[in-house]
Amino acid sequence: MTRVFSGIKPTGHLTLGNYLGAMRRWAAVDQHRSDALFCVVDLHALTVDHDPARVRRLSRQAATLLLASGLDPELCTVFVQSHVDEHARLSYVLECVATDGEMRRMIQYREKAAREQRRGGSVRLSLLTYPVLMAADILAYGAEEVPVGDDQAQHVELTRDLAVRFNQRYGHTFVVPRATHPKVAARVMNLQEPTSKMGKSDDTGPGIVYLLDEPDVVRKKIMRAVTDSGREVVYDREARPGVANLLEILAACTGGSPEALGGAYASYGDLKRDTAEAVVEVLRPVRERHAELCADPGHVEKVLREGAERARGMARPTVDAAYRAIGLLPAGADAGAPALNAAR
Repeated sequence: MTRVFSGIKPTGHLTLGNYLGAMRRWAAVDQHRSDALFCVVDLHALTVDHDPARVRRLSRQAATLLLASGLDPELCTVFVQSHVDEHARLSYVLECVATDGEMRRMIQYREKAAREQRRGGSVRLSLLTYPVLMAADILAYGAEEVPVGDDQAQHVELTRDLAVRFNQRYGHTFVVPRATHPKVAARVMNLQEPTSKMGKSDDTGPGIVYLLDEPDVVRKKIMRAVTDSGREVVYDREARPGVANLLEILAACTGGSPEALGGAYASYGDLKRDTAEAVVEVLRPVRERHAELCADPGHVEKVLREGAERARGMARPTVDAAYRAIGLLPAGADAGAPALNAAR
């Protein structure tokens, strides 16, 4: 079976964008057709200033929502990144293959670093190098496919470059992965700023639908969504980003196409009402299952513990092979001393 890896970062409450752009497909498609691993990438949450207690709380919530969205531990591996040491082990080795220039060309680094500097804060080294940790997340498992949003495509390309470079220099060790993208709602935009992604770390709460929002809150946010000048409801991502965002959300929730749906509405109000109800219904089973899982925290802990054990067993052979290939001495090798003496 094809091996798939993807992760979700606990830097904020998960959103409708996370669900429509990734999580729903993971549950409906990827876990059934592949050997799939889904990870709460908590180490990535440490690249910026953070509250440790909040990171732990959001990590647990993210894991619970992954299960609530339909991921089945019998079909896939669900775990927390920091529970598997191989991620950090491999990340350093790949840093020895990556270049400073590659890191500084990453669009997300440039944007986040500039934002942090405008706030008067310092930029952590881990913010620069975290794409290498992301590459380690993927390459440790021999993943062939990485379902990602458009904003992460550059990082998957870096992962491919590092895998090819390592293989050429030190011998074939890594599978070279490829990014995959869902056709509709790959990037749900902010309801108040439709040219910006609906990010879970954003401060603009009214523009973000969170997975655990109450139905009335969802309806209010969508009814207040920014639209565009003019009255005609048409799908045009460039000229009418607000309406296009609503049509893409509605299409993702109902299985239609944004273009066809655009011709079915005479007013923005009708479009907003239908979109709001569609989102409420799509999120209803997720919220209900989340409540059930929260009532049984021992089950979530068991899933994560067993998932980490399984992930560790998959990653360790590849990471050990990378250590040997790049020139590191195997731990506990009886032949190590003679080999060193012979080298002298």
